[in-house]
Amino acid sequence: MELKYLSYMHIADVYRQGGPAFSFEFFPPKTEKQAERLKETIRDLVPLKPAAVSVTYGAGGSTRERTHDLVVDIQQENRLTVVSHLTCVGSTKDEIAGVLDRYAESGIVNIMALRGDPPDGGTFEPVPGGFGYASELVAFIKKRYPTMGVGVAGFPEGHPATPNRLQEIDYLKAKVDEGADYVCTQLFFDNHDFYDWRERCRLAGIRLPLVAGLMPITSRKGLSRMAELAAGSRFPARLLKAIYRAEDDAGVESVGVHWASAQVMDLIENGVDGVHFYTLNKSTATRRIYESLGVHSSDALSSRPVSQTDPARP
Repeated sequence: MELKYLSYMHIADVYRQGGPAFSFEFFPPKTEKQAERLKETIRDLVPLKPAAVSVTYGAGGSTRERTHDLVVDIQQENRLTVVSHLTCVGSTKDEIAGVLDRYAESGIVNIMALRGDPPDGGTFEPVPGGFGYASELVAFIKKRYPTMGVGVAGFPEGHPATPNRLQEIDYLKAKVDEGADYVCTQLFFDNHDFYDWRERCRLAGIRLPLVAGLMPITSRKGLSRMAELAAGSRFPARLLKAIYRAEDDAGVESVGVHWASAQVMDLIENGVDGVHFYTLNKSTATRRIYESLGVHSSDALSSRPVSQTDPARP
């Protein structure tokens, strides 16, 4: 099947531009109020000139429709390169084929292929006629649409379901071997975890762009929620001490923005391929990070010099 290419970039081309690429992630709103807030967020963040944005995916029928509609709206109204998430959860191969065909007809050429987690937080079980692993989904996408861009997930702190760190890299390599174009990581708070993981990826022969996923902490409630959603995430003691010293959530957000800003600068200086901000459909923290770095767009961030001494760089 052929893809309907419009004026939007293939994700592999995004990371060939030179300098780190910056991207944002949104999720489909469930209510009108959430939809209005997301529109405001997108209006606030578009001037930062992201290289791409991504939209998360719900396995159910109604949430699947919301994902599709949001992806098309963002791409067409804002002229942005959009990556739509797609998971194995609750879908047969035929259903996933239908989703891919609809995206292709709408001019969506980039997919983030994930195994996904059950909505009830239970143990993942593939449906009859579905996929059990993200590597199978990547292979299916590339066979149906060979030129479609495909991203996959990486876990610098380790995947909670795979305590064997050697096996974890083998699983990632399997996704890469099936045709993935880049890897975007789960959130992390210590860049040393990312650098160690990146070097282990290179040792395993993974030469794709490796994008660092960051989510600034903006409240104590958000911290607790983050710990639940990103099981296994490490919160450095120095970060927690600063959060506990904060008098209120405004103080917590300032700590979170400062910490994430320091992460971004260090990542840039150490030759990161890209930084992906998990925005939670809010713009304030991301904009404050940009401001703290003294820049107003991703173009300015990407123009900064990077270290030539990092042994993990390809």
